[in-house]
Amino acid sequence: MPKDLVRTALELELSEGTVIADTVGEVACTFLAGLHRAEQVIADRIIRLVNGTLPWPFIDPAKALPWIEQKTGLALAEAQIAAIRLSLQSKVLVITGGPGVGKTTIVNSILRILSAKGVDILLCAPTGRAARRMTETTGFQAKTIHRLLEVDPKGGGFKRNADYPLECDLIVIDETSMVDVMLMQALLRAVPDNAALLIVGDIDQLPSVGPGQVLADIIASGAVPVVRLTEVFRQAAQSRIITSAHRINQGLIPDLSKPEGDSDFYFVQADDPETAMLRIIELVKTRIPARFGLDPIRDIQVLCPMNRGGIGARSLNIELQKALNPAGERKVERFGWTFAPGDKVMQIENDYDKEVYNGDIGYVDDVDPDAGELTASFDGRAVTYGFGELDTLVPAYAATIHKSQGSEYPAVVIPVLTQHYAMLQRNLLYTGVTRGKRLVVLVGQKRAVAIAVKNVSGRRRWSKLMEWLGAPNRPATPSMPQG
Repeated sequence: MPKDLVRTALELELSEGTVIADTVGEVACTFLAGLHRAEQVIADRIIRLVNGTLPWPFIDPAKALPWIEQKTGLALAEAQIAAIRLSLQSKVLVITGGPGVGKTTIVNSILRILSAKGVDILLCAPTGRAARRMTETTGFQAKTIHRLLEVDPKGGGFKRNADYPLECDLIVIDETSMVDVMLMQALLRAVPDNAALLIVGDIDQLPSVGPGQVLADIIASGAVPVVRLTEVFRQAAQSRIITSAHRINQGLIPDLSKPEGDSDFYFVQADDPETAMLRIIELVKTRIPARFGLDPIRDIQVLCPMNRGGIGARSLNIELQKALNPAGERKVERFGWTFAPGDKVMQIENDYDKEVYNGDIGYVDDVDPDAGELTASFDGRAVTYGFGELDTLVPAYAATIHKSQGSEYPAVVIPVLTQHYAMLQRNLLYTGVTRGKRLVVLVGQKRAVAIAVKNVSGRRRWSKLMEWLGAPNRPATPSMPQG
C-alpha cells in the first residue's frame, strides 16, 4: 500500500475519533478509541477505590490471626501473616505468586475472617472453570465475571454498571492474568466506590487472550499494595510439578532425567513429530491409565503450544479421537470434525443462551441424526446443539495451552518440539506445566525445552495503563458515558 494512502486513512480515523494518538513512554502510538478509554477508566476506578475508606471497621490482627489458625488448624507462615494483615487494612490489594506458595490459604483466611465480621463478599473469575475451582477451594460461591455483571444477551452489554452497581463490601477476582482490558473496565465500572478489591493471579502465566496486560500493569505501576509470594511450602516442594514450574520461571531447565521411584513429572524423549505422536497416543491410551489409574478421556489432557502442524492440537485431536473413541454408526460430520457419543468436546465461544462458555469441556451423550441434534453434558448438565450449531464445538482430546488457562487437570501431556519454535516461550511452558495436578509429562526434545525456558521475549504488549496508574498528577479524565 502506498504510504500516503495509509496516512490519509489514519488522519480520517483520527479526525472521526475512531482512533486516538498518544504515547507509551517516549513512543508515539495510535490506540483504538475504545481501548484507550477502557485503560483510562481502569486507572481512574482503581485510584478512586484505593483512596476510599475501608468498608469494614478496624479488625485487630492480633486477635484475627490466632482465631483463623485455630479455625483452620493451619500454622500460617510469616509471609502469609503479613499478607492477611495487609489485606485487613487495604482497600485494593494484589496477591500474586506461582503454584504451591499458599495463595489459596491466604485468600481463604481473609474470606473467613471478613465473613465472620459480616462483610458482604462477591467472588469472581474470568472463566467458568476458574470460577468452579474458586468455589471448590474457598467454599464460597464464585461466578464468572460475565455472570456477576449479568450479561444482557440481547443488548450484548452488561446490566451491572456505574448506574446499577454490584452490592458488596469486597470483590475478589481470581486468575486475573486472564482478564483483558475491556472485561476489567466493565467489572470496575460496576464495583461500588465503597467496596474493597482483592486481585489474585499469577503474573508469570500467559497474558490475557484479549488486549492488554492488566495484572502486570497494575503490579508494575506501584499504585496498589502488592503481596508477592515466592516461598514454596515444604509439602508443595515435594512435588516435581511445582519445583519444575518454579525452575522454568527462573529461567532454569527443569530436571529431565528419569526419576527414581514414582514421580509426578516426567520427560519422554521424541526427536520428531511422528515419534512424538506415537508416544503421546501410547501414554494417553495405555501407559498413564495403567500406572496411575486415570481415565484416558476424562482425566488426561494433551496441551499443545500451537494448533497447527504435525504435532499441533488439530492433528493430535484427529489421532487421539481415532485411538480413544472410534466413531460407530451414530455420528455426525460437520465443520471438518466428526462427533460421536463418548467424545470429549470443547465449547470455543461464549453462548449465553445455552450457558456454555469459551473453554468449557463436555462429553457427547448422544447424536440423533433424525432430529439433527447432538446432546453433550457439561458438568453434569445436558446441552443440546442443532447440527448447524456445531461450529462452536471442537474435539478436546488435545487443546492449546492458551485455551487451558484457568483450568486444572489430573494429568497433562505436553509436546515440546523444535517444530513449535515460534511458540516456544517461558510463560507458555510454565502455564502448561502448572495445569497438571497429579501428573505432567513433557514429550519431545530437551533442546526444545531449553529454547522455551530461555525465551522470554514474547510479543511486547503496548499499553498505557501502567503510566496512567503511576502518574500522580494525571489530568482527570472526562466522565465517560455509562453503557
